[in-house]
Amino acid sequence: MKKRTLVLGASLKPSRYSNIAIKKLRDNDIETVAIGLQKGNVGDVVIETENIFFKNIDTVTLYLNPERQKLYYEYIINLQPRRVIFNPGTENIEFIELLKENGIESEIACTLVLLSTKQY
Repeated sequence: MKKRTLVLGASLKPSRYSNIAIKKLRDNDIETVAIGLQKGNVGDVVIETENIFFKNIDTVTLYLNPERQKLYYEYIINLQPRRVIFNPGTENIEFIELLKENGIESEIACTLVLLSTKQY
């Protein structure tokens, strides 16, 4: 396994992009952890409902609108991931600047596209 990823805004609903992303990350042998509003499983990934301090997070991929992200600024910065991916609809200049100030890369991209084009 490589590049441990946290999916933030994970959903149990199969039609949601966060759910699809979890499955695609696992299909690509990427260790994945997830936080969402409802506890449950997507395949072998447990969706937690609390901010667990996961270790060795390389990437946080966001599926939360900018307003909801505010609750997670400090949490994400404390995880010290290498990068944060802002999926379509999650773009947040305020948070991008805060990440930069803390030495964390940010990328406005789509996790599903990055995975399908082998750029993840």
